[in-house]
Amino acid sequence: MTPRLAQISRHPIKSHGRERLAGVTLRAGEALPWDRHWAVAHAAAKLVPGWNPCVNFARGAKAPGLMSIAATLHEASGQVTLTAPGKPDLAFHPDQDADLPAFLDWVRDLNPADRAQPVQIVTAGRGMTDTDYASISILNLASNAALGAEMGVDLAPERWRANLWLEGVQPWAERAWVGHRIQIGEAVLEVTEHIVRCRATMANSTTGVIDADTLTALQTGHGHQEMGLYARVIQSGAISQDDTVVVL
Repeated sequence: MTPRLAQISRHPIKSHGRERLAGVTLRAGEALPWDRHWAVAHAAAKLVPGWNPCVNFARGAKAPGLMSIAATLHEASGQVTLTAPGKPDLAFHPDQDADLPAFLDWVRDLNPADRAQPVQIVTAGRGMTDTDYASISILNLASNAALGAEMGVDLAPERWRANLWLEGVQPWAERAWVGHRIQIGEAVLEVTEHIVRCRATMANSTTGVIDADTLTALQTGHGHQEMGLYARVIQSGAISQDDTVVVL
């Protein structure tokens, strides 16, 4: 089977929902457009201008309930709609101070009471990725299925919060791609490093409840806690679901 791009996802607000896209234009040196455009800083954050590391933000590793959120972004207006099980939909503008109280009220019960609480939404002028450079995350559906089979559970791809999911690649074959370039549609990306995983991946992406010890499974079965790849865009271009993927 020819490797192809099976799914494109973005996360407009870091750790607060994902949405699927049919296609998008990637630009050299940038993250996937609107991915992690906003992040939710907590009361203990020590922020500097621009990009900040993930420890400053509310995230699934500390608040697994956040993993149950889905999001829809209206790019023209900057409005985001969040949905989660058992909660009313919330449509708001992350850039508007007047909308902040409604958002904080909506996410309050998804954050453990004994942890620093969300207080503000920030931007960086670039994607607030987990890397200090603008990255795109790439995962292999076959590797996810293989790990799930090892664990005896069905691992929904959404728990890994990837941007690009590939199909038609042998399980774990992508681990040999670090340092290589790959072409997807019109874009070319350079694979930079493996993604070291955190406790967020242990939470069910539908319920927000921890139900699968992905970290122990990776460590015991593979000797590491890595799943997926980070890459930089080095040639701009449009990508679409079902595009062919070529390792250069």
